[in-house]
Amino acid sequence: MSRPGPKIPPLSLTDAKRAVLAGWVRRRTTAQALAQRSRIVLECAEGHSIMEVSRRLRIAPDTVRTWRRRFLEHGLDGLCDEPRPGVPRKITDADVERVIVKTLEETPKNATHWSTRSMAAATGMSQSAISRIWRAFALAPHRTQTFKLSTDPLFIDKVRDVVGLYLDPPEKALVLCVDEKSQIQALDRSQSVLPMMPGVPERRSHDYVRAGTATLFAALEVATGTVIGSLHRQHRAVEFKKFLARLDKEVPADLGVHLILDNYATHKTPDVKKWLLAHPRFHLHFTPTSSSWLNLVAVVRRTHAEEAQARRPPLRPGPRTRHPGLARRLERATPTVHLDEDS
Repeated sequence: MSRPGPKIPPLSLTDAKRAVLAGWVRRRTTAQALAQRSRIVLECAEGHSIMEVSRRLRIAPDTVRTWRRRFLEHGLDGLCDEPRPGVPRKITDADVERVIVKTLEETPKNATHWSTRSMAAATGMSQSAISRIWRAFALAPHRTQTFKLSTDPLFIDKVRDVVGLYLDPPEKALVLCVDEKSQIQALDRSQSVLPMMPGVPERRSHDYVRAGTATLFAALEVATGTVIGSLHRQHRAVEFKKFLARLDKEVPADLGVHLILDNYATHKTPDVKKWLLAHPRFHLHFTPTSSSWLNLVAVVRRTHAEEAQARRPPLRPGPRTRHPGLARRLERATPTVHLDEDS
């Protein structure tokens, strides 16, 4: 007659713990070992025996038994690996703190920022150790960013106005983000480009010929990401009126037109105001000063710059064409972008 084995204590889960375990199983970045242990606990919580869980997950019964017991004793923390014996740490917490404080509060002599080499020399650590510490605390001394605060007294009102157009546009109206990119260099190489050959990349002459400058006027249709663009030789109120006239032709006559644009002087000249009075369906909404990031058409300009730098095929806005690069960017959160002209 066989003796019964030890009674296994029941395993139950709260809704919160079940949600955490399910998240670990679904998340792609979860370590495979932790995901498997989470599956073991979830299966056991469904009332399956150790042998049933072993068969369903195709793992050894002892493995199921071990992590079931660890969870009952230590909860979620029990599913993590315990500290293993090995070589003791050479870099102490005090060493890490010293590197962080030095990075944030000091600057090396004859340099604008720390490098891994200079910090290693100053602290007596290896470059790889400095690099690991910086990565762990998201420190990047070589990087800088700029910012500018708006002093517009109507900042809040203007932000609410523009954001309101994005989130709740008027009925029977089209919302367009308008901007100009001036001083575009029209350059041509002094010699023909030499085509790529096996073992030889495409080659261009270093010298170029200037052919003046151009201004790109662009209007982004917020609802669809469609771009209406045109090029002009100059950047004056005359050219802006021509672009407005083109928008008037492009947009169906039964729709109102709401333009989001910056505070550039050409947008507020008497001639432009006179044109707007003659076309009452046009409504101008100005962003706050020094707040060009609020105008989504800046995404188009940033996309063009990225495409050019990456040597991808050019993506130019046509008369009524969808901008592929913009479409990709609109599918995710739009980052903070900056225009060249702040007024």
